[in-house]
Amino acid sequence: MNDERDRGVVTAFVLGLAMCFMVTAGMAVDSGRLVAARVEAADHAENAARVGAQQVTLLRLGWRLLDPVKAKRAADEYLTVHGVSGQVTVGLRTVSVTVTLTQQTTLLRLVGIGSRTVTATRTAELVES
Repeated sequence: MNDERDRGVVTAFVLGLAMCFMVTAGMAVDSGRLVAARVEAADHAENAARVGAQQVTLLRLGWRLLDPVKAKRAADEYLTVHGVSGQVTVGLRTVSVTVTLTQQTTLLRLVGIGSRTVTATRTAELVES
């Protein structure tokens, strides 16, 4: 009663099912790692922007403006100390920092997705006290 045409059907089904589970697990694990990398990038961008925004000048004249050179230098130094690459933009009252991180994948590497890049931008604004 065993038909020769049915041989190997279960093996193909199990292989297909195993591949689906592997891709699903890879998406879950690596998606979590990408979210963590995005949070890390946002944290570094926010902290660098805050450090830059602390470089205030013209206080004796009663004005509160950012020293653009010192603000950029301070934010860049923060990024360098923490080993993060980013771009700093300084205005009269704001410091914006964009941080870019590359996150290596673990399980998705098996299907050809080796890494992903995440970016976060945060701005610190000088406020009147």
